[in-house]
Amino acid sequence: MVRPFSRKGKQTAPAPVDDDELEEVIDEVEEAIDESPEIQETEIIEDLVEQIPFDELSIEEVSESLKISAQTVIKTCMDIRRGENVLIVCDPTTGDIGQALHEAANERSDRVLLIVMPKARHHGEEPPSPVANLMRQQQVVIAPTRYSLTHTRAIRQSVRGGARVATMPGMTNEMFSRGGMSADFNEIKQKISDLTPYFRRRRIVNVKSEQGTDVTFEVNWREWKLDDNGICNRPKMLTNLPAGKAFIMPREGTMNGKVVIDGSWESNLVDEPITLVIEEGMVMDVKGGTTAATIRQEFGEAAKRLRTKDRENVWTVAEFGFGMNPQARLSGNVLEDEKRLGTCYFSVGDNTALGGTSAVGIHIPGVLKNASVWLDDTQLITNGEFTLWD
Repeated sequence: MVRPFSRKGKQTAPAPVDDDELEEVIDEVEEAIDESPEIQETEIIEDLVEQIPFDELSIEEVSESLKISAQTVIKTCMDIRRGENVLIVCDPTTGDIGQALHEAANERSDRVLLIVMPKARHHGEEPPSPVANLMRQQQVVIAPTRYSLTHTRAIRQSVRGGARVATMPGMTNEMFSRGGMSADFNEIKQKISDLTPYFRRRRIVNVKSEQGTDVTFEVNWREWKLDDNGICNRPKMLTNLPAGKAFIMPREGTMNGKVVIDGSWESNLVDEPITLVIEEGMVMDVKGGTTAATIRQEFGEAAKRLRTKDRENVWTVAEFGFGMNPQARLSGNVLEDEKRLGTCYFSVGDNTALGGTSAVGIHIPGVLKNASVWLDDTQLITNGEFTLWD
């Protein structure tokens, strides 16, 4: 089904930074220190550097940014220990990130392997057999790749074998250095943990939006996944980075209504809303101009790879979740979009990673940016703002 809006904008050369602009930055630093002397000068400078467009950074500054984020992944998120077997899987689009992670991991363990595999064709496509075989032999797997490996047999087998795994589908150098990756993952872990009492014994989820979303479905409240918090330090744990969401598999056959995707679909911002008409947990129709046709084509191609009796399962609504990362941005990359605090999302396709029966080899999420979400009579999100604790 979809590969909507996959066009690239024109590349323009960054404007030179003149002396007046540099003086303005210095003045801002001095003013901030005068107003808040308890704040460290380095913290203020880092915040201001964050405002500089990424494509205006020098090669050395980009390299340093990647190095800092890689250290966070290795030390804080994965907590790699001495002597652990570590596999870093990247593709030609994420080579710089793979190299930064490799260098950071080598400071912790001397058993680190970096492998560059061919770029996949879509989310959920299995990696080549040699890569899958290597995954099963590791204690830690980190996978920054263009398309997601999260919902693949290779990852499931690796996790069952005891590995802890972090996938980073669609990761770019800019994303790796800024936004959701700059969050305090320990704080996010606590915030997500605090959701537990609100999930207890609530089984009906209702999502509405002014754009036309109105959908209801059942969940098993015990199955909410609350470990996508960026801390992946125990065997058999699996997370995305940047992290920060709570999610669940809708009970199969219970979802009915309409979902209007107004944020992003797959890995592109939506410039025309996409409407999914859902009956008994399956997408029955897709509306949204040329994008809808593209979606039908992509999922149709995925269906052709399956046995006839399994083909309709590609249309399963596989996952629902909402973002909890205050630093994440809505940028057109679903890896970060679905983590943004206040957004929610629905995924269509494979749900086996969450215990479902739809093994279809494709899993594509769409993000709603201005929806409202209820669990029974408790409202979590109001028009795209997380309001549970307000």
